[in-house]
Amino acid sequence: MDTGSHLSDQELTAQLRLGSRNAFNEIYFRHSEYLYRFAFNIIKDEDECTDAIQDVFIWLWSNKEKIQVTSLKGYLCAAVKYKLSRVIQSSKRRSEILAQRPEIEMTAANDPMEIRELEQAIDDFIETLPPKARKIFEMSRKEYLSNKEIAEKLGISTKTVENQMTITLKKLKENLGKMSFWSVLL
Repeated sequence: MDTGSHLSDQELTAQLRLGSRNAFNEIYFRHSEYLYRFAFNIIKDEDECTDAIQDVFIWLWSNKEKIQVTSLKGYLCAAVKYKLSRVIQSSKRRSEILAQRPEIEMTAANDPMEIRELEQAIDDFIETLPPKARKIFEMSRKEYLSNKEIAEKLGISTKTVENQMTITLKKLKENLGKMSFWSVLL
């Protein structure tokens, strides 16, 4: 049985799209430990890290036919980062995590083109938002504020914040189009 250990990530991704369990297993074994360390460096909780990594790999298998990437490691790192942002947002330890969270140095080694393209696509989208919707989105996704906190800071109702975020995220998902993986995690 060919484990795929001699194949590149791009070759494994191509086989994964065709439904190869061996390719999926090789991708998992090749990248899961690094992704775990990456996640643990951010949230410092074994269970939350393990759950986040498993969720990303479950999504990867469930959506294998749609995967279109040139840097699988970068794609998976970005997926974990966005998954963790959701974990942090809903965590009881949110303040603690954000206070202790090291700033992640974005270098060419861990910031592949897909991440830069995604960030640019999101930034371009944010620029098209009306000022109030832009402020709400940035407070939610960049400052990690809850809907209640945003409402209090802006002097509006929590329901207004929820509605604005629902509309904005729906538009962002449509805007990202073929990058469906990212829209699931947003």
